[in-house]
Amino acid sequence: MTVRDPDLCVITCAVTGVLANRKQCVGIPYTPTEIADECKRAYDAGAAVVHIHARNDDGSPTFSPPVFAQIKQEVRKRCPIILNFSTGTILEDVSDQAQYLRECKPEIGALNMGTMNYSKYSEKRKDFVFDMVFPNTYGKIIKLLTAMNDSNIKPELECFDTGHTHGIWPLLDMGILRPPLQFSFILNVLGGIPPTVESLQLQSKIMPAGSEWEVIGIGRCGWRMIGAALALGGNIRAGLEDNLYLPNGDMATSNGQLIEVAARMVRDVGRKVATVEQAREILSLEGKGAQ
Repeated sequence: MTVRDPDLCVITCAVTGVLANRKQCVGIPYTPTEIADECKRAYDAGAAVVHIHARNDDGSPTFSPPVFAQIKQEVRKRCPIILNFSTGTILEDVSDQAQYLRECKPEIGALNMGTMNYSKYSEKRKDFVFDMVFPNTYGKIIKLLTAMNDSNIKPELECFDTGHTHGIWPLLDMGILRPPLQFSFILNVLGGIPPTVESLQLQSKIMPAGSEWEVIGIGRCGWRMIGAALALGGNIRAGLEDNLYLPNGDMATSNGQLIEVAARMVRDVGRKVATVEQAREILSLEGKGAQ
């Protein structure tokens, strides 16, 4: 077994998400071609993985399997970056997600690990911008995990709070979640864990030993959380899904700009940006997905 080089850092780019739109940031991609172009910019800047949501041409979210297939096709024309497909939905029906996982076979599938309040509050307006419950029952998780297992896809365990991280143990006991595990710790979502160094330390202590983890800091605190993760030995994620702004307060015009900053931060703390090949080894992706 190859010993993990602790200096290597896998950078993931979350290129679009589903909530922000071009009224907020003109660089957000909508179409498969635009998304693929952003994936190439992220790859050129140092990202080894891209986290993919799909949108209709008008920017509204879609879970259409043909759209995901088109995104994969367009990305593959441009670069060999590792694909991570989102499966997040407030609906209980995940048949579309299971279909595009089985048909497209990305190397990684994002898997939300628990139910939570998912809200955004405006201090200026003294009101909620949105206020919803994000339901992720074990039954829903198992349906998605089964599709991933059937298609040899690595689950990326997205944990917004400590209960999500601890709550994996029944899935391990059932044998449908299999080590080595890959975690993403999401911070600064209202309803989830706060964006502090202590949050990352606690989450990384709760996860099983030998697991890989990355930080996802939502909003401008994301840069501080990336710095914390780099110091603690974790991997990092940046991109227009998570944060629209550069550290100096200017709005980013592309995902490439954000990844350039993230890669520079990796190097500035004395770590090394992992290549796609190195990331595949670090994340135990050998033989996963369909190229």
